[in-house]
Amino acid sequence: MKIMKNRAFGFAVVAAVYAVAAAGGILSYIYIPLDTWLGLLVADAIATVITFIFSVIFKNSSVYDPYWSVQPMVICAAFAVVSARENAALGATQILLLVVIEVWGLRLTANWAYTFKGLACQDWRYTMIKETTGKFYPIINFVGIHMVPTLIVYGCTLPAVYVIMSPPFLNPWSAVFCALSLAAVAWQGTADCLMHKFKKDGNGGFIRTGIWKYSRHPNYLGEIVMWWGVALASVCALPDKWYLIAGALANTLLFLFVSIPLADRHQSRKEGFEEYKAQTRMLLPVKRFK
Repeated sequence: MKIMKNRAFGFAVVAAVYAVAAAGGILSYIYIPLDTWLGLLVADAIATVITFIFSVIFKNSSVYDPYWSVQPMVICAAFAVVSARENAALGATQILLLVVIEVWGLRLTANWAYTFKGLACQDWRYTMIKETTGKFYPIINFVGIHMVPTLIVYGCTLPAVYVIMSPPFLNPWSAVFCALSLAAVAWQGTADCLMHKFKKDGNGGFIRTGIWKYSRHPNYLGEIVMWWGVALASVCALPDKWYLIAGALANTLLFLFVSIPLADRHQSRKEGFEEYKAQTRMLLPVKRFK
């Protein structure tokens, strides 16, 4: 138990797990003869299965936590290298989308690393789901905690991959939506920093400062806007691929119907939650008027 609580040991294990998962995904993409997009999906699924196996071994589903942010960074960087070789260079739109994904991923991964307490600690959401689902938890763990998020973030990343693999070009509206995504990343970072300070100060109750004053989930709002920015930037660049917004839509639904209800249920254990809920909006940081 002592070594499981050791952060350095935990980081080493997670890094090793992700190296194995990445190797499995890359090898499957190279050696399984499939269409590019289907091959990427299969490779992503295989990497997730490998991560899931290790989360079972360590009895901690939080082994999967950084996958959400690491997966898009690796995928987009890999395809950018391929595209640069095939097209001699990346265009401005391709570079902007790549920068957005990498900045977003690095920030979110850094936030995970800051809050990581070792393999002895598991995200409260998974513990709550385990308590609720009982004997069905192994299935829910694989499908709901691992595979569904992988498919959703794959859908969110795919628009950027399509654009990155296209010949070099510049689309002004794509640049506008990339700027929106970067603003959403900054918004998320601000929300997380305020929350970290609130917890470090040992304040009880509910955070009501800064962008948390009128919104219960400003960090989730940032995540939703981030991926809509990527989707719309991609559709502006490739109008015939309008269906690429499906990933951003699925991501929004995940937060509205899974992540936010779970967070609110967790918060409802605190005294005064109903009053707090009545005074603050779910996402938009806009004051409620009675």
